[in-house]
Amino acid sequence: MSNLYEKRNQIVIPFLIAAFIGLFNETALNMAFVEIGRDFGIEPSTVQWLTTGYLLVLGIFVPVSAFLMQRFTTRQLFTAALSFSILGTLIAALAPTFAVLLIARIVQALGTAIIIPLMTTVILMVYPIEKRGAAMGKIGLVIVFAPAIGPTFAGVILQEFTWHFIFWVTIPFLLIAIFVGIRFIENVSEVQPTKLDVVSFILSTIGFGGVVYGFSISGDLGTFLAKEVYIAVGLGLVSLVLFTIRQLKMETPMLNLKVFKYPMFTLALFIVLAAMMMLLSVMVLLPIYMQRVLLLVPMIAGLLMLPGGVINALMSVVAGNLFDKFGPRAMVPTGLGLAIISLFFLTTIDTETTSIFIIIMHILLLIGISFIMMPAQTNGLNELPRELYMDGTAIMNTLQQVAGAIGTAVAVTIMSITAAKNPDPYLGLVDGVQNSIIFGLVLAVLAFIISFFIKRVSTVQMK
Repeated sequence: MSNLYEKRNQIVIPFLIAAFIGLFNETALNMAFVEIGRDFGIEPSTVQWLTTGYLLVLGIFVPVSAFLMQRFTTRQLFTAALSFSILGTLIAALAPTFAVLLIARIVQALGTAIIIPLMTTVILMVYPIEKRGAAMGKIGLVIVFAPAIGPTFAGVILQEFTWHFIFWVTIPFLLIAIFVGIRFIENVSEVQPTKLDVVSFILSTIGFGGVVYGFSISGDLGTFLAKEVYIAVGLGLVSLVLFTIRQLKMETPMLNLKVFKYPMFTLALFIVLAAMMMLLSVMVLLPIYMQRVLLLVPMIAGLLMLPGGVINALMSVVAGNLFDKFGPRAMVPTGLGLAIISLFFLTTIDTETTSIFIIIMHILLLIGISFIMMPAQTNGLNELPRELYMDGTAIMNTLQQVAGAIGTAVAVTIMSITAAKNPDPYLGLVDGVQNSIIFGLVLAVLAFIISFFIKRVSTVQMK
């Protein structure tokens, strides 16, 4: 352990670079939705599949990460993840049609599905519990800053180039990450001769995939009350129930659901999921609002989101260090309080809203998110025994991506339904964005109430 801790920086840095690019890709295209829709002659509800489909694949394949981390070495998984990311990014950069672009996003997502839970597990293995707050703060910088900064860089790129260049600029960083990783990453866990339970994988895929797909097609249909939505979500929920029953009966389950016996993990999971839904829904809504309501060009819209992203990066590291000193009880409710204030004021945006108002509320929201995500997640994972680290990180990351996909889809659907009811499409879009943000506000209030039940997991409990 001490040897790994001494080499922590050279082990972790390649993961941070790779994860940053993977999560950057989640939201970078949001700023290009209008241009992509125009290029391919498709509606926003179809274009949003570039984000929803990406998250859908993460929700399907992240559950397998616990099995992969037992079956393959850290170096093998890192190399495979980066290979998928590079290939998918290259295909996207060259994509001549929407179908090819969507396929490229799926390939990209396969890489991210491996790298995110692998990085979290490596952090837990390399750092002792009393130093994990600061270490997870670095992950927080990546997990929150990367999606937050994506629209800004995309907006700058779109000012001079086409959306294809959003992918071209990330390829050099992925190449650097894979070369550095191959040189320095060490194996942090022992390989076990584990076999993948095919039935569990199929149930998991249908379960998570069905739920996300059901919510996602509601955007295309313009309603939640459709037969196709009921069938997809219903089939998904039934499959998840069967998946759960199977895992509880298996001697070596694909995902060990015993993690839910630990109350702080379960509590943290709900709060993190609510924060992810809030974050990604706003990351989709604001670029659409600024370009189609305020009529800002992509570069200006992106720059308006830059201050929030930069401050969030700094606060994620600060929050990690504060967690080691003060724990989650003060930090998480404070963060949710800031998110509630921000979302409440964002529900008032209209055609007369000023740019400075958007900047301030965006900054406030991202400061709040930085105080929520990593402190809650770190405290929850700290309660788990070492043998459940891989399962805990797999479940936490799986459900984060599923929640993000559902949050994005629900936000777009609410916006579409509301806009369709107004004869003035311009004002209808304003009402739609406002109603979608109310959805995030409700989640924030629920999470705020639950956050008061958090208790700090101490080092003594872990021994």
